[in-house]
Amino acid sequence: MPPFAEKFVHWSPRVLGLLFAAFISLFALDVFGEAHSLGETLLALAHHLIPTALILVAVLLGWRWPWAGALGFVALAAAYGLMMGGHFRWDWFALVGGPALLTAALFAADAFLRTPPVPSP
Repeated sequence: MPPFAEKFVHWSPRVLGLLFAAFISLFALDVFGEAHSLGETLLALAHHLIPTALILVAVLLGWRWPWAGALGFVALAAAYGLMMGGHFRWDWFALVGGPALLTAALFAADAFLRTPPVPSP
């Protein structure tokens, strides 16, 4: 594999994971439109940033162990699908679950490329 492709497969899930965390954190900004006290607003903001924290944990795990990042992002996509419950819409899942599954696939590709081949006997 060309060096550029190896670097792309190595860095793209990390960058995409960070961009995905930034995108998801934008949804937390809606707490500022509500009329609450400062304490209630900060509590609501912390509550809304829990998914971002979980995404960042998956990125950090994947940074060192790509397989863990792949499994983490698959788990995040599955959790989002389960949270949708009976209101499952493919377009919503594609917007949130799609980037998570793409990041998982890129982490898995990075893990596959970093795994040394097993010598044959």
